[in-house]
Amino acid sequence: MAAMVQNLKSLYTKRDNQIPIFREVAKSKKLEVREYISMIDLQDKDTCPTIEEIGEYVRNSVFTLFCSEIKDTYKCNEKIEYSSCSLEKGWNIKFKRAGKTLCTIYPKEYYFTVMVVVGAKEKASVEEILPECTAELQNIYEQTQEGNGQRWLMIDLEDKESLYHDLLRLIQIRRNS
Repeated sequence: MAAMVQNLKSLYTKRDNQIPIFREVAKSKKLEVREYISMIDLQDKDTCPTIEEIGEYVRNSVFTLFCSEIKDTYKCNEKIEYSSCSLEKGWNIKFKRAGKTLCTIYPKEYYFTVMVVVGAKEKASVEEILPECTAELQNIYEQTQEGNGQRWLMIDLEDKESLYHDLLRLIQIRRNS
């Protein structure tokens, strides 16, 4: 049984940046390969994934929706970069407009983290709208230490609830500052 799966895996040669993953199902003492899922390796700095491949990795429709909304609203394109930072090592997506990074996305399985920098120019505007935002965003803002006049807010998104809309407001403030 396991030999059959191993033989199938050995037939696969690494192509681009995909890693083979097999879903195995046991049926009456024999193992059957039912489904092949293609995944990317976000730690492989030699192969840059596409936005579509990252979306497949995240497996959350909010990711695609969020990226499309940022691109359409601010008329910008994504820039996929590899970060060697020990905090969030791997491929990330930056959205820039007029030389300013609006936000950076760190893909995870089933969700993604969006980093928005609140600097000196944005601080007063963000603090003005903060009481209208979710308790979760207020907590993130308060818990994030300020350094060199900036707060690097790391916001996990899984769904299109209130936090999603709060995040879009922060990006709008960042763009207009």
